[in-house]
Amino acid sequence: MELVTILKHVELFHGLDTQQLERLANISRREVYDADQVIFDQGTPGEKMYIIAQGEVEVRVKDDKGGKHAAVFLGQGQVFGEMALLDQTDRSASIIATQEQTVVYSISSADFLNLCASDTALGYIMMRNIAMDLSFKLRHRNLNPSNGS
Repeated sequence: MELVTILKHVELFHGLDTQQLERLANISRREVYDADQVIFDQGTPGEKMYIIAQGEVEVRVKDDKGGKHAAVFLGQGQVFGEMALLDQTDRSASIIATQEQTVVYSISSADFLNLCASDTALGYIMMRNIAMDLSFKLRHRNLNPSNGS
């Protein structure tokens, strides 16, 4: 399966065996976006995380004056929206497809939490990986002199 091959190379899924990756792939939904199509807007409720299978997305963040600025571009094998798996609060950025036929796989927070409850080993690994990922991002942000810290 194409998605399992991609998941094997994604840091967020490090430590999961092939069977666990297949279980994640089974709860994933394929979505295709055209260039400039919004996947989700900053401030909207977060209900899914996404894995990029093909194409590229732009992460845009609103500034204090309402302007939107590109924060980063993400491509194949990268994930976004992973915080929604834990807290389902409002999105911290907007995500826009930058290429035609950008293919992403989404995992809903409800399906993810049900899978973690039914496979506690998978749940433990995933929660550890998400915590490590968010910790890294927080530390990186706090070390960035442009963020006012």
